[in-house]
Amino acid sequence: MPLTEYLPGQLWLQEYPIHFAGCDFNARMAVIRVSDTELMLHSPCEIDSETKKVITELGDVAYIVAPGSYHHLYIPSAQAAFPDAETYICPGIERKRPEIDFDWFLGDRPPEAWAGVLDQVLVRGNKFIWEVVFFHRPSKTLLLVDLIENFTDETPDVNWLLTLWWKVVFRMWNHPKPAPEYQMGWRDKVAARRSLSKILEWDFERIVLSHGDLIETDAKQRALEAWKKPLSAPE
Repeated sequence: MPLTEYLPGQLWLQEYPIHFAGCDFNARMAVIRVSDTELMLHSPCEIDSETKKVITELGDVAYIVAPGSYHHLYIPSAQAAFPDAETYICPGIERKRPEIDFDWFLGDRPPEAWAGVLDQVLVRGNKFIWEVVFFHRPSKTLLLVDLIENFTDETPDVNWLLTLWWKVVFRMWNHPKPAPEYQMGWRDKVAARRSLSKILEWDFERIVLSHGDLIETDAKQRALEAWKKPLSAPE
């Protein structure tokens, strides 16, 4: 699938196929402009020669980001395509993929390289899954990978098995929620609520997520509904 401009001059998106536990669906890479000349690859897809050419025409890839526990598959491909880029990973990936070289861990504070353009929060409190959420200040866009999934009747490239699980078991069809790993793994709901509350302080108007349809209306209200369970945890 081609890289398409989502927000003029600032943010580009590319969907790519995933096969996981018998389910077929798409993930989504974001290419983010972090300076006049520098780009970030967020949850990269496999970078073939055509994709590399299109991205290079936009600017210099300076940063490769693996933002979540399940979003590291094509980091080596991105590193091979852009060997001068620095690689940032979500904590925990170093144990799952010890062969991946990286420069820094992602945390609650943005590095100087993109401070002022992107804010970030490490979502804590789950025993199965970690994620670093980004907020693109110039466009008021929230970038998630698994903290909300939004599979609907309009979502393309979804097979029958995922549809069955999301409709019958997890009741997530047409109802945005965190990935099943999140729902089953909220071990420390107080820590989770604190992380999510920080995210909700941001003035976001849309949500770019990795799996399912983008959320472009009532974004904050839909996030509140999706995170209702961990947000209800007492102090």
